[in-house]
Parts: sequence; C-alpha cells; structure tokens
Amino acid sequence: MHLYITGFLPDSFADSSLKYDLDVAPEFEQKVMDILGWESLAAEADGELPLTKEQVSQIAVAIKESLPDHLDLFIGVVA
Repeated sequence: MHLYITGFLPDSFADSSLKYDLDVAPEFEQKVMDILGWESLAAEADGELPLTKEQVSQIAVAIKESLPDHLDLFIGVVA
C-alpha cells in the first residue's frame, strides 16, 4: 500500500477528469501521515480525503515537490 495524491478542477468547472496524480515516495510516507494525523496506511484505506491548502503546503515541503495550487487535491491509500 502507498499514498496517492490526485487533483481535480474545482467543482465550479464542468470537467471532472483527473488533472494531477502523484504516488508519494515510500521515504516520505511517514512525514505525510504525521501531517495528516494518521497512524497507519491500513487504518486510512477508506477512499480519498480532501486536503486543505495548509496540508497541501506542508506536504509539498515534506515531499520536496511542488503541488498544484489551482486544483482540489485529495489523498488516499492504494494497493
């Protein structure tokens, strides 16, 4: 299992197709889970959850990668 970030245009747009996706590298998973307050990947494998702007900023720093700020971002656990 690993963390997966997806991005979609805000609800005000008619286009609901996937615009961004990122597999979080294993070495950053614990840092991201700490930001989200998650204890384990298995406990959070219930679909995707929306990320706040603050969480997006913190995760971008933790994974050392820029994340799009014009999309609604979500995070989930995939097998």
